[in-house]
Amino acid sequence: MKVLEEQISIIKRGTVEIISEQSLTEKIKKSVKENKPLVVKAGFDPTAPDIHLGHTVLLRKLRHFQECGHKVEFLIGDATALVGDPSGKSQTRKVMTWEEVEANALTYKKQVSKILDTTDPRLFELKYNSKWFSNRGQKEKAATPFTFETFVELAQKYTVARLLERDDFEKRLKENKPISFLELFYPLMQGYDSVMMKADIELGGNDQKFNMLVGRTLQEAYRQEPQVVISMPILEGLDGVNKMSKSLDNYVAINDQPKDMFGKIMSISDAIMLKYYELLTDEPLEQLKNNIQSGKLHPKQAKMNLAKIIIAQYHDEAEADKAEANFEMAFKEKKFPDNIPLMKINVGTNDHSPLQDKNGIKTIDAITALSLVTKESKGEIKRKIKEGAVEIDEAKLDKFDFNFTVSREYKIRIGKRFFKALFEL
Repeated sequence: MKVLEEQISIIKRGTVEIISEQSLTEKIKKSVKENKPLVVKAGFDPTAPDIHLGHTVLLRKLRHFQECGHKVEFLIGDATALVGDPSGKSQTRKVMTWEEVEANALTYKKQVSKILDTTDPRLFELKYNSKWFSNRGQKEKAATPFTFETFVELAQKYTVARLLERDDFEKRLKENKPISFLELFYPLMQGYDSVMMKADIELGGNDQKFNMLVGRTLQEAYRQEPQVVISMPILEGLDGVNKMSKSLDNYVAINDQPKDMFGKIMSISDAIMLKYYELLTDEPLEQLKNNIQSGKLHPKQAKMNLAKIIIAQYHDEAEADKAEANFEMAFKEKKFPDNIPLMKINVGTNDHSPLQDKNGIKTIDAITALSLVTKESKGEIKRKIKEGAVEIDEAKLDKFDFNFTVSREYKIRIGKRFFKALFEL
C-alpha cells in the first residue's frame, strides 16, 4: 500500500471536488495504519452496451485506487437502470426492460477488465444492485431482501423538499415538465446501494454529486460512517460541447476499431485536447503544456500522440502505430478517410427554417450548422471558401451558391479537418 502523501496526490488528479478532503485523509491514514483496504464504490447503469471514453474517466480513477491498494466494488445498477437516473435530464426517461438491461450488463465486466484489475479479489468485486432490490436472476439471495417495510423505512429517512432542491427537478418544476415518482426515488436507491455496500468512498461524475450526497445522509441514518464523495469532470464528446454520449453520436467506444478511434480523436479541437490528456492518460500535463507553448511540440503531433496512447490502452501499441500510419497516408494523399463518423443534422420541419430555401440548404448556413464541431463562424467559413480550403465530396468549393439536399450524405473538408454530414428534415 502506497504512503499517504503519494495516495492523496494520485487520487486528487483530475477531480472536481472531494467531500471532504479531510475525511479522505483520515480514512487513508487509518487504512495504511491497519493495512486494510478501503471499499471504493462506483455504480454504472447498463443503459447501453458500449463503454466509451466518458465512462473511463471514472474507471481510470478507480484504477488509481487499486494501485494504492484499495478494493474497487464495481456496481452494475441493473435495478436502478429500470428507473433511470434523472441527473442532467430535462424530461422523464424511457423505462428499460429487464431483458435490455441484462443484455447490456453482460458486456460490462469484459470491457472494464481493459482498465481495472478484475482478477484479484482483494482489489475487485463485481456486484449487482438487483441482489438487494429484486433478487431477479441472482443465484445468491440477499440476506436482507428489499421489502415494502424496507421501502417505508428508507422513504422516512429523506424528505421530498430536499429531493426537489436538486437543479434538474427545480428547473423542470418551473417549466411545468413532469417528474415521475420513480425519478424521485432514484437518488434514494443509489444512496441505499452505499448503505448495502458499506462504501468508504463513492466516485461519480460531477452530475452525480446530489445522488452521492444522499448516500452520505442515508449511511448516517443507518448508523454507518458516511462515505467520502469524489466527483469527476464530465468529459465532452467529439463536438467539444455536449457530454460524451452514444445518443448524441459524439463518443469514442473503447471497443471501437483502432482506425476509427484514431480518426475520431483527431477530430477533436485543440482546446479540448489537454482535458482529454488530463482525464484519459497519465502523461505529465505541465511538461506537455510547456512543449506546446514553446513550439517544441505541434498541437497536431500532440493530438496524434494522444490518439496512440488511448488506442494502446484498449488495443496495443502495434495497432496504435498501424492506425497512425493509416491516418497519415490518408492525410498526405488528401484522400477522405473512411473512418470519419457521420453526423446527422436536423434542419427543422417548417418552411421558415433558416437552413432551407426552395433549392435546398444554403452552403454557409449548412456548414455553420456544423459549428458545434468546427467552432467556426460564418465569416471564418467564408474566408476559408475564398482560400479554397473547403471541399464538398472532394471537390473544391469556390462559390457561395452550393445547395445541400436532405437525406444524402456529404463528405466535407474544412481546412485540415474532415466531416461527414447527413442533413435531415
